[in-house]
Amino acid sequence: MATDDKLEILRDGALHVTGRLVDASNATLYATSSLNNEELICIYKPIAGERPLWDFSDGCLAHREYAAYLLSNKVGFDLVPLTVLRDGPYGEGMAQEWISIDESIDLAAFFSTDHPSLRWMALFDAIINNTDRKIGHLLPLTFEKIYGCDHGVTFHVDDKLRTVLWQWSQEPFTDEEVKLLARTDALLSGELGEMLTPNLTQEEIAATQKRVSRLILEGRFPEPSPDWPAIPWPAF
Repeated sequence: MATDDKLEILRDGALHVTGRLVDASNATLYATSSLNNEELICIYKPIAGERPLWDFSDGCLAHREYAAYLLSNKVGFDLVPLTVLRDGPYGEGMAQEWISIDESIDLAAFFSTDHPSLRWMALFDAIINNTDRKIGHLLPLTFEKIYGCDHGVTFHVDDKLRTVLWQWSQEPFTDEEVKLLARTDALLSGELGEMLTPNLTQEEIAATQKRVSRLILEGRFPEPSPDWPAIPWPAF
């Protein structure tokens, strides 16, 4: 199915909840979205099911998930499944295309390798200031193509990067990565910044621009902060 068709179904289809992922910290519902006799399996996270956090405003996690998708899609990372903000059976929330992973890939072994697809994800996480990149938030279709999920705790104004992907810490960026950072910087000052405005505060967008500028200036992957836990818990 073409991407535009999937997006239309995800955004405009009738949303039917069929189950719940019980291990998730926030309400994470397994659902289908149906339109014109076509159906798409998705994850639906209603804002009403978000648990309060001490360091993030209430009712903002779905918007951060959508912001992560917008940045990934606009810049060209292609690391976040199709995502929309929409109404649903339990109110407004985030709906995201369900990704069926390759279950033959051992995530417990794969996450610590230096595979290029993981390096791509590590750079993306550094940009969005992801504080929750767990092993189980990696969704491999193949070794070469992975997606990431659960981007609700991102884009904080303070440095809060927590991830299991530290294997490139302090390694210099490649020319391709530098160009991607420059593209991100330019887009944040224009169209992407405008797209993010309904979903993030101006302070958070400015902090993202500052973070990208710092990455370009330093020219290397960040290292763990001494003031913040380096790895989310539990790591899986």
